Amino acid sequence: MAGPAALLGGPANVIMQLSLPPVGRGVVESSVESGRYSLHPRKRTRTTLTYLAVAMLGTDDERAAYREATNTSHRHVRSGPDSPVRYNAFDPDLQRWVAACLYRGAADSLTLLFGSMDDEFADELYRESSRFGTTLQMPPQMWPRDRAAFAEYWESQLPKISFDEEVKAYLLSQVVDLGPYRRRERLAFRAVNRFFTTGFLPQHFRDELGLDWGPRRQRAFELIMRGIGAIMRLLPPRWRLYPLDRHLRDMRRRRALGKPLV
Repeated sequence: MAGPAALLGGPANVIMQLSLPPVGRGVVESSVESGRYSLHPRKRTRTTLTYLAVAMLGTDDERAAYREATNTSHRHVRSGPDSPVRYNAFDPDLQRWVAACLYRGAADSLTLLFGSMDDEFADELYRESSRFGTTLQMPPQMWPRDRAAFAEYWESQLPKISFDEEVKAYLLSQVVDLGPYRRRERLAFRAVNRFFTTGFLPQHFRDELGLDWGPRRQRAFELIMRGIGAIMRLLPPRWRLYPLDRHLRDMRRRRALGKPLV
């Protein structure tokens, strides 16, 4: 796990997850106001980063506790009579898609930062990434058996990707252009966020959202990521994990005090 990549690539991964219409509609229509990114961006970011940290760095007991805490919010996320598509946050197929996006994002980020992975490391990363789904409600047997099976699954999902106008407007205004943040924060970070978000997206997703990209930007993106990776190699392991390690400690503190985890 690479903490800086989770920060820089997080918005792109959200877009990938919401590209499946039931997931996108579930987020846009969610009635759980306390967890809405458009209303509470910092809280939503903290919850997501904590989830990643618990899934990959926590204990089995901590994953079970965080699953139950997440279930409390997910119980309210289901389609209504007027929803254009049917969805339920407990649907294991949708959770498998979310987990697949998180794995794809983690693998792409590590490759951009540190270069190609050898087969042993790539297989280990793939196996452990099943936790992205099993820390929710996805049964372990639903995770494709190996990386080749995952590639087949991923290709089978791409034709299903689409954004309706409401989801597309939400992603562009709220996620890409930092809509929930204060004006001075948007002015300071919007261009940087758009650059990294577009860079982390596979081309198919860029095309669906109409995000401009080209060879020059791709080269610049790869050089910047490689530079970040070179710096990270020199840092102590705990610094490479920041802020994931901080969010894991915060979850453990909140749990010990009996505070809500999400």
